[in-house]
Amino acid sequence: MKLYCGIDLHSNNHYVVIIDEQDKRLLEVRLSNELSATLKALEPYKSRICGVAVESTFNWYWLVDGLQEAGYPMMLVNTYKAQQYSGLKRTDDRHDAFWLAHQMRLGILPLGYIYPKEGRGLRDLLRERRRLVRQRTTHALSVQSTVWRHTAVKVPGQVIIGRRSGEWPEVSDSYVEMGINAHRQAIIALTKQIKSIERTVVKQLEPMPSYKMLLTVPGIGPIIAWTIVLESGDLSRFAGVGNYASYCRCVDATRTSNDKKKSENNAKNGNRYLSWAYFEAAHFAIQFMPAAKRFYEKKKAQRNPILAMKALSHKLARASYFVMRDLAPFDETRLFS
Repeated sequence: MKLYCGIDLHSNNHYVVIIDEQDKRLLEVRLSNELSATLKALEPYKSRICGVAVESTFNWYWLVDGLQEAGYPMMLVNTYKAQQYSGLKRTDDRHDAFWLAHQMRLGILPLGYIYPKEGRGLRDLLRERRRLVRQRTTHALSVQSTVWRHTAVKVPGQVIIGRRSGEWPEVSDSYVEMGINAHRQAIIALTKQIKSIERTVVKQLEPMPSYKMLLTVPGIGPIIAWTIVLESGDLSRFAGVGNYASYCRCVDATRTSNDKKKSENNAKNGNRYLSWAYFEAAHFAIQFMPAAKRFYEKKKAQRNPILAMKALSHKLARASYFVMRDLAPFDETRLFS
């Protein structure tokens, strides 16, 4: 008889429920977040468990990876699409874990993508780089506004972060100067770590054909290409280009009826890093691709600049999908024909 396991995962513990084909509960237990405890609890049922469902919470890596390595068939639940139970007066962790196992038994459990462990670290490293860049920008803006306020001179951001040389106005107040130097030291430290991450990422991605093909798309440089390749992962997980564009948050999230907008759907359902990458690529594309600029200007005249840029990012996402899938250079005529 097949068994189904649902795990309601929290920050410091998780609740495990195992049911059979008649929804009979064979195991109900709360465990601390220790892999050894989970393996010990599941061991008596291992040969009959056909799936273990875990919600896609912030800390699922250790549990899913550990159980996969132990030979359990893992399922990562798509929390945005998971059907919520209704009609119950009271629910708790026990009910939540059972509901996951029950939906799995019925074959209606919506699943997410378990990004392969061997590539996940590099993807997350690039995410850390983005966070460090944003922190550096915060420090640079603080320096710029402070100097500007005390000297009436606006120091360019590229000078502040050290990308090009330039003169700094003298600040007479020693306390203000100390504050500026504190920010500048933080910028130097952050820049060092950012460059170290960039060297590591480019070493791993340079040999990849999909990365090389993305660089043929006007508007997509190395950093945007890194983000697209690592965040997209295995393209075969997408049923088609439309599903990929939706995952990149490039599809309009609205519900209409009789040509009238009725409501907003979940606009945040998808990958925010890919959404950022293609929006940035669209900004650069209108500078380097005349056809892209014409498309943008046409859409801007019809709607507004933001929606026009989103429309262009949608086109670039679709083009990038085929560029990576087919390993073919970008063809401008096919995109704007």
